[in-house]
Amino acid sequence: MSAAQSRAAAARLKLMAFDIDGVLTDGCLYYGEDGQEWKAFNTLDGQGLRFLQQAGIELAIITGRTSGAVAARAANLEIRHLFQGVADKRACLAALLDRLKLLPAEAGYMGDDVVDLPVMRLCAFSAAPANAHPLVRERALFVTEARGGEGAAREVSDFILAAQEKSDRILKSWLTDEKA
Repeated sequence: MSAAQSRAAAARLKLMAFDIDGVLTDGCLYYGEDGQEWKAFNTLDGQGLRFLQQAGIELAIITGRTSGAVAARAANLEIRHLFQGVADKRACLAALLDRLKLLPAEAGYMGDDVVDLPVMRLCAFSAAPANAHPLVRERALFVTEARGGEGAAREVSDFILAAQEKSDRILKSWLTDEKA
C-alpha cells in the first residue's frame, strides 16, 4: 500500500489497539527472584496514547500475556479497553468493534509478531515497530523507525494525528508562548 493509502486509512480511525510485548515494551520479559514480572514502558509512547485520546480516538490493549504491570499502565493511561491473556486477538477486536458499533475500516492495530497478523488483517490500518518480525513488517501499512518500547507507538500516534489533521489542535498549547 502507498503512503497515501496508509494515511487515508489512519484518517478514518476511531479505535486504535496495541499489543504490549514488543510494541509498548521492548519485548524483553524481566523476572525478579520472587517471580514478579517487570516491564518498562516508554513515556513518549504514553504521551502519544494520551494525545490520541484527546483527539477522540478510543484505545485498546489486546495482549496474549497477563501482567499486573500492564493493568497498572492501562489504568495510568485511562485505557478502558484492556484485554489480557487473549488467545484469539482477532475475535477479541471483532467483539470490541461490535460492542462499540464500529467497522473494521475505523480500527487499527499495532503488533510485532506473526500471532498479530490475523488481527492486523481485520483492521483498515496496521502498524509495526522497526524490530517486528519480518513477516509483520511486510504486511503492516505503517512501519516505524523506532523499535518497540522505544517510541514506536508515539510515531504511530503522531502519524494518525497528522492524517486526521488534529496535530495542531492537540499540540497547540505546547507550541505557543501565550502567557496567562
